[in-house]
Amino acid sequence: MWLPVLGLLIGLLLGFMSDLRVPPEYTSYLSIAVLAALDTLFGGIRAQLQKTFDDRVFVSGFFFNILLAAGLAFLGVHLGVDLYLAAIFAFGVRLFNNIAVIRRLLLTKSSKIEQTERN
Repeated sequence: MWLPVLGLLIGLLLGFMSDLRVPPEYTSYLSIAVLAALDTLFGGIRAQLQKTFDDRVFVSGFFFNILLAAGLAFLGVHLGVDLYLAAIFAFGVRLFNNIAVIRRLLLTKSSKIEQTERN
């Protein structure tokens, strides 16, 4: 579980320390990539808490989600339709769903620990 969090922290540090600017025409791609990465990260944390984590699924899901989202954005740009909004909606829903499941799992775990300490 620590590996995705470590990767996120390293990425954030590199982003804040560098003076890298994203051209405005690529901002929709960047927003989708960030959402896909966050979706994969929280999906990995959820899978770890449910003890179903598989590193191959995690890595393949990360790259597949990014490629699919970038493909949708690219197709949308060429069709003149904001298709990237569909990817943002889908990743947003999945992100909130994963966070809700993580919250429930952590609350259940903490209540079990409290019950064990009382007994």
